[in-house]
Amino acid sequence: MVAHRTFVTFGQDHTHEIDGVIFDKDCIAVITGDSYKENRDTAFRIFGPKFCFEYPEDRFDDEDMHYYPRGYIPVN
Repeated sequence: MVAHRTFVTFGQDHTHEIDGVIFDKDCIAVITGDSYKENRDTAFRIFGPKFCFEYPEDRFDDEDMHYYPRGYIPVN
């Protein structure tokens, strides 16, 4: 089975600390799973409703990375 990656962005007020790692407006959380739905469910389980958007990997444009100076941070 092919692994699917989902990119999660955060709003200005959305800061989460998970296992000592800070997820905030300056990074993109990367969730890997068997499907987009599984990844979306994982985002809500981990971050609750406090994130901005979630994108399937094929819908995210790397040219937008200048908005996220801390880069990609894997969640799982």
